[in-house]
Amino acid sequence: MKPQRSSSSSLGPRAPKFSTNIEALSVQRASSGKSLQDFLAERLGLSRRAAKAVIDGRSVWVNRRCVWIAHHKLATGDLVELPRTVVTAARRQAGSARAVVEPEERTHVRVLAETPHYVVADKPAGILANADAKSVESILRVQLNEPSLQAVHRLDRDTTGCILFARSFAAYQAAVEVFKTRRVEKTYRAIVAGAFPYACQKIDAPIDDQPATSYVTREAVGEDASFLRVRIETGRTNQIRRHLASVRFPIVGDRTFGLKRARDPRLMTVPRQMLHAASISLPDPMRPGETIKAHSPLPADFRAALKLFGMGKKR
Repeated sequence: MKPQRSSSSSLGPRAPKFSTNIEALSVQRASSGKSLQDFLAERLGLSRRAAKAVIDGRSVWVNRRCVWIAHHKLATGDLVELPRTVVTAARRQAGSARAVVEPEERTHVRVLAETPHYVVADKPAGILANADAKSVESILRVQLNEPSLQAVHRLDRDTTGCILFARSFAAYQAAVEVFKTRRVEKTYRAIVAGAFPYACQKIDAPIDDQPATSYVTREAVGEDASFLRVRIETGRTNQIRRHLASVRFPIVGDRTFGLKRARDPRLMTVPRQMLHAASISLPDPMRPGETIKAHSPLPADFRAALKLFGMGKKR
């Protein structure tokens, strides 16, 4: 049975004090009929390419609905809103192909745990796990002077936290086999929209026709949002994001599976999906009897989001 939203829904109106970080643009009669792309380019002083990149980042809201269609037609009286951080970054990167908030280029990634055969790193937001010149894998290969380092599993670009790397191909193959046996314990932290009503809930719903199970524990409930701990038994693509959205408690900041309407201005200011891989534990595939364990503390933007929704500083 799907839980219902409480009366203090995340879609309820908010006091103006939470909208100070939002750029609000009212559509006047002269702009009626213009595309969202052309409107943003004109009002923000951007190239059309940069305006489209902002829209593609799913950070633009029209009448509190997330809109990612560049040719969306505007009407007189429409209200176009987007975070001021996105506006600032777009102006700074005017003319670039990706005029969104980009992380500083990294040359170092924190290592959380090491064994002779494996490394657990603390993945930051905004970069890929591998398959990219600026990925965590590429950074670690240079940082540790280990060109054979290889990511054993994946995290979404905007998901932070623990990720396992193998130091050799043999170690990689052995770890993949362990992952197949479901002896890997991975725990995540998430902030979701709405007051989650259950102390614990098991979500057992197939993803892409494959079995998928997530165990959800409520850590705290704040002002129209909840702080959850999630343990996954399977590792399907976007499993936690899709499971939580399926029970109507989407992750705050998730532009793909999250809320498409936000009467609460705070939901528009969260820079990314608030999902963090807090811990990982598995038997060491190369050293029988040993265990690989690591814990990643909540990143600063996650703690800021908790505070924004009245849940204070968490670890």
